[in-house]
Amino acid sequence: MKLHFHERAVADLIDGQSFYERQSPGLGDYFHKSLYSEINSLRLYAGIHRKISGYHRMVCRKFPYAVFYKIEASDVWIWRVLDCRRDPRWIERQVRMRPGWE
Repeated sequence: MKLHFHERAVADLIDGQSFYERQSPGLGDYFHKSLYSEINSLRLYAGIHRKISGYHRMVCRKFPYAVFYKIEASDVWIWRVLDCRRDPRWIERQVRMRPGWE
């Protein structure tokens, strides 16, 4: 499967990396590598995750983040990568926004 990242997902990852880098030098790079490793696993495991608001939600193991994605044919479309510590209503609003590729 081929992975496609919406610009919002890329911005989410950059924001998360910046946040963790401010917490401790090097932690941002670890965040980046960990999340990309988990996202890359979608090449094999896309579709096994529970659907929320029309998107599959993969909860990350090492950081409190969730990846929201859709599957079309042999493509995985990463819509958002959101911090699960945020208000659940905020997360719901972010996920429900129209991504622009639909």
